[in-house]
Order: sequence, then C-alpha cells, then structure tokens
Amino acid sequence: MTDAFQARIEKTMQNLRRNRMEAYFCETSAEACAQVRALLQKGDVVSCGGSVTLRQTGVYDLISSADYNFLDRSRPGMTREEVEEVYRKTFMADAFVTSTNAVTENGELYNVDGNSNRVAAILYGPKSVIVVCGVNKIVANLDEAVRRVKTKAAPPNTVRLNLETPCSKTGECVSLRKEQPEMCEGCHGDARICCNYVVCAQQRHVNRIKVILVNEELGY
Repeated sequence: MTDAFQARIEKTMQNLRRNRMEAYFCETSAEACAQVRALLQKGDVVSCGGSVTLRQTGVYDLISSADYNFLDRSRPGMTREEVEEVYRKTFMADAFVTSTNAVTENGELYNVDGNSNRVAAILYGPKSVIVVCGVNKIVANLDEAVRRVKTKAAPPNTVRLNLETPCSKTGECVSLRKEQPEMCEGCHGDARICCNYVVCAQQRHVNRIKVILVNEELGY
C-alpha cells in the first residue's frame, strides 16, 4: 500500500467517525470475518442485504452459521410472500450485515437500490448495522460515488441477477450519454435496479453503523 493510499484510508475512517459511524480496517477477508464476529453475540438475530462482498469474504457463511438466528432471504423454494416476511422481520433484528456501493473520503455511505429493503434496513430498524467494504469502493466524493454506481456497481449486478437492462449489455448507465448526467437519471424499464438513492452522512444514533474497510478488491 502506498503512503498516499494509506492516507486516503485514514482520512475516510476519520471522517466516518466524525459522522458518528464506527470504522475498522482489516488487511484480509479473514480479519474482516473476525471483526464481524467480535461485533456480534451468539444467538443474535441477524439479517443481511444481497451482497457479493459478504460471500467473497466468508462473512455470509459466518452469519448464516448455527451461532446466530439468521433470517434467510434466499432459502430455496421460498415464495415471494415469505421473502417479504423476512424483509419485515429484518427491522427487528439485532444486526444487519451488508456492503455499500461506495464510501466517500468525506465519511459518507452511498447506496442505490431497487427493492430497497437493503437501504431501508441501513437507515432504520436493526439495532446494529455492519458494513463490510473493499477499499476499491472508496471514492473522493458523492459525484464519484454516483459515477461508480453507474459504471461499476449497477451494470455487473444486473448481469448477476439476469436482468434485461441497457447497462447489462453496454456496461454503463444510459444516462452517461449526457455530458452532465443527473444522479437519478437512467433507463425506464421494468428491470431497473436503480430506484432509490440514499446517502448516509452524520448519524443521530452514534456508532449504530459500523464500517469495516478491507484491504482487498471486493464486490461491485
């Protein structure tokens, strides 16, 4: 890690704390799993958002283990009604574990969702929110966060989810055809996953949100 990049990480962590979010740094996925475990208690009711990062790091395997009462939204054979029930129960969980689409050097989390159960739980409900994030998701500011979603987060997620959207074919949002695209601009198809745009800045509930930065390239 270069001195410049280390300074960038330290600035991000300092500003997350200034915004009343706890911040941790882990060199590896294994360390991140250990940190998540330290933030949970055996028997906790735990839920999670859909996340490639959680699976890459092994955090998903940890929280879905017998140590916790895991609210499983992806159990085979679930009906849509059962999935929706898990979403509602998540608001009463002890902990919600997720990643983020971007984290700014100013200490903000930026997330864009389709169903929006993920951003809803980040904002309100679960007693604790644990965010696991690769350093590849650190951006300078919200403008860069918006562009990151339109080029690096949304397009590969539509491919992963087998959704027919323009960005699944071109690799970027249609709004980028404009010189100065607006944050909420995009396609208007039924499969669009960019529906609600959420910025987490200074928090009223101190350290409810914990951000674990991992010195690896993780997720989208």
